[in-house]
Amino acid sequence: MEPYIKCAECGPPPFFLCLQCFTRGFEYKKHQSDHTYEIMTSDFPVLDPSWTAQEEMALLEAVMDCGFGNWQDVANQMCTKTKEECEKHYMKHFINNPLFASTLLNLKQAEEAKTADTAIPFHSTDDPPRPTFDSLLSRDMAGYMPARADFIEEFDNYAEWDLRDIDFVEDDSDILHALKMAVVDIYHSRLKERQRRKKIIRDHGLINLRKFQLMERRYPKEVQDLYETMRRFARIVGPVEHDKFIESHALEFELRREIKRLQEYRIAGITNFCSARTYDHLKKTREEERLKRTMLSEVLQYIQDSSACQQWLRRQADIDSGLSPSIPMASNSGRRSAPPLNLTGLPGTEKLNEKEKELCQMVRLVPGAYLEYKSALLNECNKQGGLRLAQARALIKIDVNKTRKIYDFLIREGYITKA
Repeated sequence: MEPYIKCAECGPPPFFLCLQCFTRGFEYKKHQSDHTYEIMTSDFPVLDPSWTAQEEMALLEAVMDCGFGNWQDVANQMCTKTKEECEKHYMKHFINNPLFASTLLNLKQAEEAKTADTAIPFHSTDDPPRPTFDSLLSRDMAGYMPARADFIEEFDNYAEWDLRDIDFVEDDSDILHALKMAVVDIYHSRLKERQRRKKIIRDHGLINLRKFQLMERRYPKEVQDLYETMRRFARIVGPVEHDKFIESHALEFELRREIKRLQEYRIAGITNFCSARTYDHLKKTREEERLKRTMLSEVLQYIQDSSACQQWLRRQADIDSGLSPSIPMASNSGRRSAPPLNLTGLPGTEKLNEKEKELCQMVRLVPGAYLEYKSALLNECNKQGGLRLAQARALIKIDVNKTRKIYDFLIREGYITKA
């Protein structure tokens, strides 16, 4: 029991003493009473001044035993903290702690660097996520049920219907018996095709669609197009061979881009990388200046309001002469608007029309989330006979500006009506 004594000279293995034996000068084998020693105790704070290291370890053991979220059972097992204290401390220091998040990120980056020169490591989806029935994730997984390793709607889902009226009896003729056997053989071949398709999905990790899409997006745009084209051939080769094929083409793309960059240096007469860095900096500066000139020319070309042009010119003249500008102008906060969202490969994109795709791109909303919000607003509108903006904001817990754009779009397109 803590505190106890550890001999600093004996070991390995380490030699421990309780306080009673230590006070009596207990000696055993090589251990002598005059050896240097350490006092071992966990009665000191680590993450929080009100929590000792022993309580931290007890909390982690209780969470492992009782499960995350069962805070009352965790508190009962600890005996020294309340339910609220256990939950608050665990969420603050073990879930939302940026120190642990950065440590996990560094470990992940180190693992990626270790396998950077090899093909994508293949991990079969033995334990995919288990979403609730008819949720967005469940629809993304095509209704896959991990506990049964089946889909809600299988491939060739009505193959069994051909057997429902077949009954083998003793007085069947040879031709009728052979016909029934042929139907059974056809059914077996359809079952084999169903199992073959499920094996392809399982081996290539396609059940967890979001994980598959995140892995695909780490490639450049050109390699992503190749990935999309070659996906239909994945059933022919195994998952490792397919990943090696894509990785080799990604490496070829990187090499070609690097060769093109070096050829550009050679054409410019650059012979060392120090000059290359200077060249890249000057090239970037020239590109920015060219872009500014292009933008200014476009602005001057498309401005139709002559009075606004005159006001802008007078304001610039006042500024150049050192006077305060006489015409108030709207201040620019300097914030740059985010680029439109790329919907390529996102689940649910095929269910949107062109206007809905444009809305999702502008408000940067994934199609799956938009479809859920749209369904919720339509159901509420049908119940109430109309819908107000305040009601829409209460239903959709997102940015109020995005909610207003979605609400205005659905009103404009006639999906819902104002209350």
